Amino acid sequence: MEAHVSRLLRAAAFTAALAIASGTACAGTIWDEIKGSVYGDKKIEDGRGLISLDAPNRPEDMRRVPIAVDAGFTDGRTVKTVSFIIDENPTPVVAVFHMGGAREHVSLKSEFRVNAQSDVRAVVEASDGKLYMVSQLIKFAGGQASCSAPPAGDPAEIAANMGKMSYEPIVADAAKSSIDVRGRIKMSHPNHTGMVMDQITLLYTPMKMVSEISVKQGDEPVFTVEGSIALAQDPMIEFDMKRNLHASELEVTMKDTDGGSWTKKFPIGPAS
Repeated sequence: MEAHVSRLLRAAAFTAALAIASGTACAGTIWDEIKGSVYGDKKIEDGRGLISLDAPNRPEDMRRVPIAVDAGFTDGRTVKTVSFIIDENPTPVVAVFHMGGAREHVSLKSEFRVNAQSDVRAVVEASDGKLYMVSQLIKFAGGQASCSAPPAGDPAEIAANMGKMSYEPIVADAAKSSIDVRGRIKMSHPNHTGMVMDQITLLYTPMKMVSEISVKQGDEPVFTVEGSIALAQDPMIEFDMKRNLHASELEVTMKDTDGGSWTKKFPIGPAS
């Protein structure tokens, strides 16, 4: 996969810009614009019963809003992709997870910049190509629009820490099989949106966006994420995976639109 914004993300961003410029970016119409641009005339079915979406009703910090998706099939189909969409963001398609392996169930959580009060959506593509969606309204907590808010912290320290990563295993649910494990990766990156003005120079900080994050167990892909400017500063992803007993390491690679690429391996237990 190329380390730049995908056709899906570009189409959504272009459509949102057109809708705003034409004055049509209002409730009830922006989703129609996004859907037409990203999915065309493909049917999207009601995902209730297959997908659960969890996000705060009124977040304390719009720059870092946790959104979790749990999706699964019981009819033999598997989860191909999971797309996170925030209607009122400058780039509405904020992340697309391409799942590795044949996963009948996936559980994902990340943190996003939510620019204004908006419907947020999870669109899941099944292995047979069918699409399913659920949505939830997130209310605006006030303050500056998150996509134009400056990164938190000292710029020199942010630059020095860029590319650092950590992995933390999360205690497994006792009700699940011992081969189902859950973990959390954290990555240091400002994810500059290109919309932040330097208050001294009055120039905009150039966009430096996390474009791709990939996770593998040994040689086996767990998932690859197409990023956007809406990934929160210092991205975090929680995920579950089927434990590959032949892999002893988890490999995480992060790329950005400035050509940066960082890879780190984390031990996950002895290979058998």
